[in-house]
Order: sequence, then C-alpha cells, then structure tokens
Amino acid sequence: MRSAAIRAAALAIVYGAAAFAQSGGIRPEWEVRKQLSALADHVQRISPLLAQLNPQDWVSHGAPAAYGDQLKRTRAEIDYLIGTTKELSARPEKLTAALEAFLRMQSVEVLLRSVTAGVRKYQNPAAADLLQSLIADTATDRDMLRDYLLELAADREQQFKIVDQEAHRCRSALVQQPRAAGKGVERKEEHR
Repeated sequence: MRSAAIRAAALAIVYGAAAFAQSGGIRPEWEVRKQLSALADHVQRISPLLAQLNPQDWVSHGAPAAYGDQLKRTRAEIDYLIGTTKELSARPEKLTAALEAFLRMQSVEVLLRSVTAGVRKYQNPAAADLLQSLIADTATDRDMLRDYLLELAADREQQFKIVDQEAHRCRSALVQQPRAAGKGVERKEEHR
C-alpha cells in the first residue's frame, strides 16, 4: 500500500512540474540556445579588437602596468564566458550554469570598461569608441541572460514548492492509514 502511495506521489510531482513548465514557466530550450549563440557571437567580436591592443606601449605613456594584466584577464573571462554559454546551451535547465554565465558576463563587462578607459587615454579614442559600442551590443544579451536566470530560479522554486506540498500530502496520507491488525504483535514476538 505504501509503495503505491509513493508511486502516485512521484507521478503527481512529475506531472505537476511538467504542467508548470508548459504553462509558460520558462522559455523554450530552442529559444535559449538561439539567444546564447547570439551572446557568444557578440562577445567573440570583441576578441579581434583586444588583440590589437598593446598595453605594454601604454606604460611608456604613463599607464599603470596593471592594464596588461587586466587585458589578459579580460581575454580569459571572454573564453570562460563562451565555454559557459556552450555548457548552458547543452543543458539549459542547469541553474548553476545560468548563474555562472551571468556572473562571467558581468565580469567581462566590468573588465572591458576598465580596458576601454585605458585604450581611450593611452592608445586611441576611436578604438575605445568601437570597443564601447561592442560592449553596448552585449547589453541586450546580458539582460536576456539575467531574465532567463530569474525565470529558471522561479521555476526551480515552484518545483520545490510542488515537491514539498506533495511530500507533505503523502506523509499525511501515510499517517492516516490504519495499521494492519496483528503486525504490531508479530514485531514484538520477533524481538524476543
């Protein structure tokens, strides 16, 4: 009897979660993959411009040597971001991958703003303007990623709520079931 109740609860949880997902809880996977591909394309357009920067020359114009490290970190963060978007594209339901992609996106933007300031001051204001426009192109991607992260978190929260409610209902049903006569006596006799 208990195994039947447990199976029924499990099915209710699965169907409840599926119904929630179909009711518009999160956007479809194909749409997420398309948006992630656009994000990766936009971010990859920044790399050729970064390759043209030479922060070692900036030092002779009074720039801090830290710009070289920032440029290296920016390139690495872009690579990590692209890798994370590929991971998220492969498993769009993975909340940790969405969170990591969003945080990496923010990191790339912060680093790029700093590098852009160095480019503007020590190399070429026109290149800084181009870099700034490429950063602006990624703002929509960042917003999409943030919105998807919030949708995914809300979806998981709703799923946990459904699971908790179903578990509580099952516990209540199991507690209310009458015990079979004689089973308590058999257990006492087995222990002797």
